[in-house]
Parts: sequence; C-alpha cells; structure tokens
Amino acid sequence: MPPRRRSPYRILLPLANPRTARDLVRIGAGVRAARQTEMTALGIVEVPEAYSLSEGATAARNARRLLQRVLAFGDEEGVEIRTMVRIGRRAAEGIIEAVAEERADLLIFGWGGPPAGSALGANPAAAAGAELGAAIDGDREMPPVFSPTIDAVVRQSPCDIAVVKQRGLEQVRSILVPVRGGPHAELALRMARDLAHRFDAKVTVMHVVPTGIGEKACQRQQLALERFIREHGGLRRTTGIVREASSVRQAILREAAHHDLVVMGASANPTNAAPDGRYLFGTLADTVASRAKTTVVVVKTRQQVGLATFEELRGEEGSLPAADAYVERSRSLTTVVDRWFAENTFHAGEFSDIRKLVGLKEKAGLTVSVGLPALNEEKTIGLVIKRIRGALMERLPLIDQLVVIDSDSTDRTRQIAEDLGVPVVRHSEVLPELGSFTGKGEALWKSLHVLDGDIVAWIDTDISNIQPRFIYGLLGPLLREPRIAYVKGFYQRPIRDGDRVMPEGGGRVTELMARPLLNLFFPELSGLVQPLAGEYAGRRELLESVPFFSGYAVELGLLVDILDHAGLSAIGQVDLERRIHRNQPLPNLSQMAFVILQATMRKLEERHRLELLTEMGRSMKLITQDREQFSLSVREIGDQLRPAMRSIPAYQERRRSLKAR
Repeated sequence: MPPRRRSPYRILLPLANPRTARDLVRIGAGVRAARQTEMTALGIVEVPEAYSLSEGATAARNARRLLQRVLAFGDEEGVEIRTMVRIGRRAAEGIIEAVAEERADLLIFGWGGPPAGSALGANPAAAAGAELGAAIDGDREMPPVFSPTIDAVVRQSPCDIAVVKQRGLEQVRSILVPVRGGPHAELALRMARDLAHRFDAKVTVMHVVPTGIGEKACQRQQLALERFIREHGGLRRTTGIVREASSVRQAILREAAHHDLVVMGASANPTNAAPDGRYLFGTLADTVASRAKTTVVVVKTRQQVGLATFEELRGEEGSLPAADAYVERSRSLTTVVDRWFAENTFHAGEFSDIRKLVGLKEKAGLTVSVGLPALNEEKTIGLVIKRIRGALMERLPLIDQLVVIDSDSTDRTRQIAEDLGVPVVRHSEVLPELGSFTGKGEALWKSLHVLDGDIVAWIDTDISNIQPRFIYGLLGPLLREPRIAYVKGFYQRPIRDGDRVMPEGGGRVTELMARPLLNLFFPELSGLVQPLAGEYAGRRELLESVPFFSGYAVELGLLVDILDHAGLSAIGQVDLERRIHRNQPLPNLSQMAFVILQATMRKLEERHRLELLTEMGRSMKLITQDREQFSLSVREIGDQLRPAMRSIPAYQERRRSLKAR
C-alpha cells in the first residue's frame, strides 16, 4: 500500500502593497520548508456601502495587475504563487472567506503600524474609500488599510497568523525567539526553526526573568527553557538563554540588536487591542515590533489562548509557566500574604447586627446549617446548644438547622442534646456502607451528608465560654462577601493550670508544629492565626469538593486543599476574641503533632508526586512512665483520607431529592 501523501502547507498573503511583498514571500517560502508549500497572494478591494459592488470592477483589474509583480518573487524563492482578488464591503470578511476557501494553514500580513494621526488609520471606512478611489484613478499607490483589518481577522483566528514588521531580510544569520511558554511561543519556535533551516541561521531562544530571583530559581528557569526547546523543535544550532532584567521589553530590544530577525509569540490575551489596530498582539509584541531595528515576526495560533491555558501550564511541572509561577510565588508571596491578612481578617464585632445578617441570608436565598461534633462533652454540650439556639434560631432565624454529630460518646452527651430537642446523629451510623473511622474529621465529613444548608458551620462542643459571636462571626464574611468561601475562627487561648486559668499558652501544637510547617511548605497560608482552630464555616459547593482527613489533620488538610481548589482569596479568618476549652494532656498533643506532620508530608507527596513516607514513618513509638521505669510501645497512628463528598453516590442522590422538594 503506497504511503499517504501529506497535504500541502497552504499560506495566504493578503497584500495591501504588492511592491513590498518580497520579504513576506521569503518568510512564507521558509516556513515548513520540508513540506510542499502552496502560496496564494490575495488582493482585497473594499467597496463602501454607498457604492454598488460592481463599482469595484476597475479596482479589481488594477489589483490583479499589481499582484502580477508578486509572481517574480516566488520564482526567486523557488515557490509557486497563485493570485486572487476579492471584492467586498470589509477587507477582513474577504480574508476570512479566502482562508476557508483555500483551507489556509497560515496567514502572513505585512504591517507598517497604524499611521500616526492619520484619518485613514482611525477610520477603516475612510481608508476603504480611499483605496477604491486610488484603484479607480489608476496606478497611484494604495494607502495601507491592514492595521484595522488585521485586528478584525485576529479576533476571528481562522488559522495561524504571522504579522511581519519589515526592515529587510538581506542576510539572516541569527534569529532571536523571546518566549514565556504557551501555544503562541511554541508556534514561534517552530517557525524560527524552519526559517533557520532555510537561511542556514542559528537560533537563540530567550526567556526573561525578574532580577535577583536567586540561583535556584534561575536553574529551574534554564531547565524549563531547555525542555521547551527540546519539545518544540529546536535545532542543533539552537541555544537557550535566561536573562535577568527589570524590563522584559528592554531586555528583548537589547538582545534583538545582535540578531537579524526576531520571531515571537503574541501575548496570551491582548485585551488592550484598540479600534485603530494598535496592540494587535499585546503591548509587548507591539513595542518590540515598533522599536526593534530588525525585522520582527509576531505569530498567533488559531488556538484560543487565555489565562486558563497558562493556569493549566502552571500546573505542569517543568514547564516555563510553572517556573515563572515559582518565581512569582517566591518574590511576591510576602506582599500577597500581607494583603490577604489585611483584606480577609475580620472581627466578630463587625457582624453583631444579626438582623442584617438574616436579611443578607434571605436576600441571597441561602440556608445555614450548624454541626456540633461531640465526644463525651456532657459538661458543656447543654450550654453550647442553649446559647446558640436561643440567640440564633429562636430570637432571630440566622440558623436553619442545628445537629449534634456524636462520635459514640460513652457519657450523657447524646441524652442531654436529645432532652433539649436537638437532633443527634452518630457518625458511625451515617453512610454505613462506607464503614466508619474514629476521629473528628470523620464526623465532619459524614455530617455533610446529614446537614442540608448552603452554608455549613462547625463549632467544637468543649467550649465553656460559648457565645453567639462564635457563630455569627463565622457566618458574617460568607454572607457579606461573596468572594469568600471558607472562614476560620481565631481567638485568645488561655490554658488551665490546676484551678488557675493562664491568659496565654493554649494552641501548643499550632505554634510548635502547624504554623512552622505551613510557613515552610505552604507559605500562602502563613497568615492564618490559628490554622488548627476547630470553629469554621464554608459554602457547601466548596466543602463537598475537597477530601477530609478522618482525625486530627482535618483542619490542616482542609486549608491546603481549599487553597489549591479555590485560592487564598477565598479564605477568610475572624477574631472570635476569647475561647476557653478543655486542654489536652501532653502525650495526646504529641500524637496530634505526629498526625499533622504526617498529613503535611502526604499533601507534599500529592503536590509534587514524591514518596516521602515509608511504612516505618507511619508508626510512632510512645513513651510511657510509671514510678519505676520508662517503656516504649509502638502504635500505628495516622488519619484516613475520605474523598470529596460530592463523589459519593448516596450523597448525590440525597442532594437531588432535597432539590426536588
């Protein structure tokens, strides 16, 4: 069976002035040099609305005559060129129709830039009329109209596009390709490779980074650049350089002075394109094309490239956007966290007008559920229920549902709650087909299946100084700030020493383990005052989308996953003033710290696809002491990780049934 013939690579050259087409033909002939190339020179005659299209006949004849001059350029480059003329109201429409008709792979425009202060540059219709008049008058050179036309074609992206700012291509020995990654840069490197092969030139691929990023970051950038070159067609004579500079455009312009041709990709999302055709491909490309002393080719793929494309590439380890993201985080993280702390840190007193919160809740059509996780809390559970229900359900309807989530208490916790008329659910009996683990995180995860609200809040039930602010303080940011999806509480944490209450000293695992770990490995979260606080609230659509650790690590795990899922700006924290609760004995805190460290390693493994923990690292040797000796015992300690609740079929079915009511 004979091999299938590859279809030719089709190039369309829309020409406003055929006399300047030689360099465009040379570039077209050099692109895809290893593949059969078909090139078509296109002339467009615009006929204003005031004229009949038939009035363009004379202009079309003149345009065809002018296009004949292009054929000689094709002979010089050894490529066959066809000519065609289209008549229409707008040049862009004619070009887009020709692309479809010719099944073009690449459009090559010559661009002189918009004429400064010119009425033609600002008014495409006036330019069209002038072109028609020029063609009717004879061989007078037609004024350029392609800046507004290019802009209109670029918005459609019917195929790959190259815009050439011409300054001569007499001898091309060195080609510069500035890149930052992404599809446009990939096309630029491929085109530079083909042109280098055609002109027997060397290629320099340059990536510009901020000054002072450090040796480690520079090494990451160099490795990412070398990978980019390997993956997208670098030749043996291709060199990658990383330049530190405070101005990207100045760095490119300085380097361009040492090369004969610049090929670069468009900006990802040139939202600053102006009606007169300026900044067609973003301000950086426009500036380089306008100021460089050499010919500049700016390319744009037919693929729609926006911020989402680069966000995806940022997650691809080893890519240029990922290396850039590393630099951005390391350089700007302090500013980001400082700004977040100022903008997203609240005080419960800001939300003390409960009537206003109820109004916000009702206006948004939201419901609020509060879960009370409990394990042997008979001393405090009654007070917690009475104060929350009295102020926030009976007096004012801020809370729509209050449920105790019990973890198989062996004291009177369940009986007290039931006697007060509050529903009690044993977490071991929720979704029994999935089994049950011990731990607060397991209770919270299963409570998502039980609680119905659009906003879910959880409050520990060992608080002896419980006040309504513990609830409305958490709910306030969620009801007032739509951008916030998750709120953590923080407070002063006294510690009991016998019968005395010391004003400080609580939160020992937070200060000695959790906050140092976050600062080291997840510094975006370093502004959280008390990352392990047991009081927090969030929007259901977020909480049901993230996994839950089953025990001590639930708070830290939620923060890391919510950061990855929704971003730092979606997290808030609120000062709840003072919290007094039952303090844990030191051996328990040791085990808690072990689990939190374990969970941190697990999250690092997930982020970076590393194996950090061995089976030995999943067990802990506990030291016990009696009057005569110390002894060691080994205990397997570690949280299970429950998947995002929205992935559970029974949960999906229950949510559907609730919506159908």
